[in-house]
Amino acid sequence: MEEFEARVNVTYAGSNADLPDPVPFDTGDAVVRELVEEAIRTGSLPGVPLDKDVSLSDYVVDRFSATTERGHHVMFLRPKTPFGTAS
Repeated sequence: MEEFEARVNVTYAGSNADLPDPVPFDTGDAVVRELVEEAIRTGSLPGVPLDKDVSLSDYVVDRFSATTERGHHVMFLRPKTPFGTAS
């Protein structure tokens, strides 16, 4: 992984997985959601069930810079509410 790239971790439908390929860390939130939606629609997000009607428009992108312990940037795409449930 290059210095400017990030791993994208996704929580969806009770599953959690990483996009197979890293993305630039400065990729906009809307583009991150689009990339993940396409991966879910095509079944190319390992560990997450295929969903042709997926919409992640209300999902949040959290970004964390690389640290000494974790040598790469990471983005988490997750529901707005903890664990995907409304309170």
